[in-house]
Parts: sequence; structure tokens; C-alpha cells
Amino acid sequence: MELMPKILDRSARIGVIGLGYVGLPLVLAFEKAGFTVTGYDIEKEKVRLLNTGQSYIKHISGEGIKALSERGKFEATSDFSSLQEENCIIICVPTPLNKQREPDLSYVFNTTRTIADNLRRGQLIVLESTTYPGTTDEDMRGILDATGLLAGQDYYLAFSPEREDPNNKDFTTSTIPKVVGGYSDDCLIHANALYSTIIKKTVPVSSTRVAEATKLLENIYRAVNIALVNELKILFDRMDIDICEVIDAAKTKPFGFQAFYPGPGLGGHCIPIDPFYLTWKAREYDFHTRFIELAGEINTSMPYYVIEKVVHALNQRGTSIKASNILVLGLAYKKDIDDTRESPSLKLIELLMQQGAQVDYNDPYIAQTKKMRLYDLKKSSVPVTQEALGKYDCVVIATDHSCYDYQFIVDNAALVVDTRNVTRKIHTNGNVVKA
Repeated sequence: MELMPKILDRSARIGVIGLGYVGLPLVLAFEKAGFTVTGYDIEKEKVRLLNTGQSYIKHISGEGIKALSERGKFEATSDFSSLQEENCIIICVPTPLNKQREPDLSYVFNTTRTIADNLRRGQLIVLESTTYPGTTDEDMRGILDATGLLAGQDYYLAFSPEREDPNNKDFTTSTIPKVVGGYSDDCLIHANALYSTIIKKTVPVSSTRVAEATKLLENIYRAVNIALVNELKILFDRMDIDICEVIDAAKTKPFGFQAFYPGPGLGGHCIPIDPFYLTWKAREYDFHTRFIELAGEINTSMPYYVIEKVVHALNQRGTSIKASNILVLGLAYKKDIDDTRESPSLKLIELLMQQGAQVDYNDPYIAQTKKMRLYDLKKSSVPVTQEALGKYDCVVIATDHSCYDYQFIVDNAALVVDTRNVTRKIHTNGNVVKA
């Protein structure tokens, strides 16, 4: 297998499957490093936009995509038959949960079957999608080896978890250390060489399972600590203590403490989902992950806590939640991005509508809602003007976008329920409730 020379001289052809928040930055990085890159996606609109030099992700500039297409070393396609022409194939597809909160690996396995249909000797296959230990060296390898080509002998197989943080200006794809695990030593050598062309520091580990478990630990660590402060938020609220003031005071300790902040629920593809992949896999070993499941229970309950605060605040003002007009500020799962994956705002809107409320939303980065796996709200962002704010019985601050004028919002809204503590240092007239 003569792959290494092609990696080192940048003549290897790279195929990236899944052109979302993980795949598209990889495309940009590999193309910038001098590789010829093909992006694969089943969404034809994404393909069209990329091939005409347009971006569909807020923090990835249209100028960057236009320059990418103009240099002639990138093409997007929905025709997966050309996978046989690639030297290295990187999988960046979703790994969601089903309705029973169990892993849904259909995207990974269907993609692997497509690769198997086009697999040839000497290719490198890398999975980046977060999953449970054993997915790469058991499940994927079983599909690929069924072709008669064997991992570690005829083709290379590896896992390298994505570590993207959309719109984080301090870290980019190339500056975030990259964990790499191979099915065999030779698989690791080749995968590590590939990523070393675009990543400043790679972190080779002994197996694909270690790499898979590393990603899970990172996100479980965050989920558990966020659950802790979410639980304390509810307790301290009853004790009339500001949880954010407590955290800010605690983080002045220069050792032994890392600040995590509460919110209306977890969002993004990683933290609300990844811990349950390990919980599910643990059952195979007769092990019950009580700590992880407790954290998940607390975090998934937070939107319900917010709704209770909204209902109580309206009742205190003689207004019923039923038929009330409510504006939710922010649809993205975190500030200053356009990513709605697993956003708690979606759950808040659903719960408010179930209570009989008339609900609108505003998000400067999301003009219209799109059909998603669990939601199809069919709503458009409404303006935040003095006149508009005056018609709502309650404004719920769900996402703390930097562009919002929170003083203006508080001054012109009858009631504000603040789930992000953004009104802490502004003047209010008693119309703000923390949630």
C-alpha cells in the first residue's frame, strides 16, 4: 500500500463525508494544506451552495468558500460513487439518539456500507463522529472487511474524534490538539501522518477504543459539571442566592476549581447526546452508569424548570399561560452562532405551545426554522422593536447573543424571564425573573 508518500507530498485525494460544522472546517483545512478535496453530502442544497462559492454556516465566511471553489482543488457532490477515487476518506456524519435515547448509528453504518461498495486496497478510512467504544474496530470493520479486504492489511482504519467549537475565536481546527487512534500500528501511523499535515499537535493513542472513549470523557465531564451547577441554581434560587455570583467568587481560587455555568438546558450535538452512548454501551458489560444518568436527568429537566418559572411569573401578574403571548429570544444553542442542534430553545417553545401559549421567536442568525429530526416549528424570526416587545406578556431570554440590547429589552417588556443571567448588571423595574 503506497499511501504514505502521497500524504507527505500532498498528492493524496481527500474525501470528507458530511459537510456540516465538523466536515466543512476539515475541507477548508485540507485544501489549504494543498490537498485535492471532495466533499460529500446527501443534502443537495449544501452541495449547490458550496459549488457556487456560498457558505451556509455563520462563522465560516462566504469569501472563504468562494476562494475555495475558485482555486479548483475542491468539489462538493452527492454522488458517492467517486469515493473509489479517494485515498483518504473521513466520516463526519451525525450520531444522534433515537426517541428511546439510545444511539442511532444509522448514518455511520449507512455511510460505511457506501464506502464498502467503493472500497479499494490502500485507502485510509477515518471516523470522526462521536460514538461508543468499539464502533470503529467492531461495527465498521465488520462491514468493511465483508468486502474481502481486511483492515490493517489491505486498507487503513482509524478513529479521530472531532473537537470543533463553533465560533470560538481562540481555537481553530488546526490549533486544537487532535486525538488519533488506529486499528493497528500501521493504521495509526498513516492516520497520524494525515492529520499532522493540518493539525499543529496530534495525540496518538493505543487504539480506536481509547480515542472513542476520550471524546466521551470530555463531554461527560462537562455534562456532569453543568448538571451540578444546574441543580445548585434551583436550590440557590429558593435560598435567594445568585448562583452566578457564587460561581464568580469561587473561580477566584487559583487551583482546584473550574467554572461551569447553568442554563435553560443543554444544546449542541455533543453534551446532550454523547454521554448516553457510553451509558448504552455499558449495559453490554452489566454496568449501570448512575452518575452519567443522574446528570442527564438533571440537565434534561431544566427546560421544564424554566417553564415553571414562566407560569409562576405570569400568575403573579394575573395572567394565565394559556393564550398568553410569549417571545423567546434566541434559537441557537449558544451565543453568537446559527447552530440549533439540540437547542433548549426548541424544547422551551414546544413546552410553551403545549401549555397553550402563542409563541414567537427572534434570532438574528436564524431567519426561519428548518425541519429537524424532532421539531418542525414552521416559524420565522420576528423583529425586536419597542412596539413588538410591548405586545408580549413575557419575553424569555433563552440564548445570550451579544448583539441583543438587554437594557432596551427590559425597558420595553412587561415581563422578562432570564435563563442566562444577562440582566444581572443592568437596571430593571422589577419585571425580571431569573430562571
